[in-house]
Amino acid sequence: MAATYATTFSVKSTSSAGPRVSPMQTKPSSSIDFSPKSSFFGSQSQSSLLVSHNTKVPKSSQRSYSYMPPHASYKVAVLGAGGGIGQPLSLLIKMSPLVSALNLYDIANVKGVAADLSHCNTPSVVADFTGAAQLADCLKGVDVVVIPAGVPRKPGMTRDDLFNINAGIVKNLVEAVADNCPEAFVHIISNPVNSTVPIAAEVLKRKGVYNPKKLFGVTTLDVVRANTFVADKKNLKLIDVDVPVIGGHAGITILPLLSKTKPEVSFSEKEVHELTVRIQNAGTEVVEAKAGAGSATLSMAYAAARFVESSLRALDGDSDVYECAYVQSDLTELPFFASRVKLGRNGVEAVISKEIEGLSEYEEKALEALKEELKASIDKGIAFVNKQTVAA
Repeated sequence: MAATYATTFSVKSTSSAGPRVSPMQTKPSSSIDFSPKSSFFGSQSQSSLLVSHNTKVPKSSQRSYSYMPPHASYKVAVLGAGGGIGQPLSLLIKMSPLVSALNLYDIANVKGVAADLSHCNTPSVVADFTGAAQLADCLKGVDVVVIPAGVPRKPGMTRDDLFNINAGIVKNLVEAVADNCPEAFVHIISNPVNSTVPIAAEVLKRKGVYNPKKLFGVTTLDVVRANTFVADKKNLKLIDVDVPVIGGHAGITILPLLSKTKPEVSFSEKEVHELTVRIQNAGTEVVEAKAGAGSATLSMAYAAARFVESSLRALDGDSDVYECAYVQSDLTELPFFASRVKLGRNGVEAVISKEIEGLSEYEEKALEALKEELKASIDKGIAFVNKQTVAA
């Protein structure tokens, strides 16, 4: 039986998830303004927390919003909550003013994590679930499922080296999602994302519950890194920097569109090459720096929490939510592709096509170069599920 921890929170909160609307057509869009928005724990999240404490939000807020202040009304499950990404990610999600229930699942060591987090005086109730026998209970009624489960990268390993272990883990977890919360947003973090998202899609298709608008490969870390590295290189105010990143989530499939950087800034050919390579290899940079003690767990947790918060804002009715994500897409001939998307109550409302128009010569060549590797990763994920199905 799962243990539940209710925290005492000294503010009034009304639980209202808002009406559920019928699914809408996913459409490409090229005319939407997506100038830099506040980052995770930026002005909006701070304002939301202030509102939840009955404190007046300053009139000087930089943005206006088209929906009422949020109430804690959404249920989130983290599958792999006891791991290096799962623990800090769970803490960050616990801080969200939009979460009413936080379900933590792992095959071991999750009970202590839940007990620890339950002491944080934020609205969400924390519950722990250990082992396959409790997975279904963890997922019932969940709005957002986040999957960081699997083994981390070690020095000398590529994301493909992780495939044989993590592919099976993701397949089994997504089968449980299909059976217990088929309408939930599903965020895939487990690497190699270029393959695990197609695996998840095939599993959901075979279960008859696949909704391409609600399945996401979380590539936010590539955007976070791009913004950070560009701001540092060009001495820009980080909160103003926005660099879209397209393609996939491994090596050369990660393509930062430096020509589309906001605010507009010029780069030399050398700077473009150096920044692109650093963003593509940033995960390896961390793995090597940790010298066998782990991978990019903290920055990944931060980036994943930002994407969770954006999803929750969209579910809560915010009509101005954009993130880059690896999703089913028709922007290229590839079935899955990372790009900027508009999020809404039903998931992906629009895939933004404008940013892959008018690319620099360097970006055009890099885009063509990444396609072969990304296609191979997608095909590998699909073939894995097909093989498993035949074997069964």
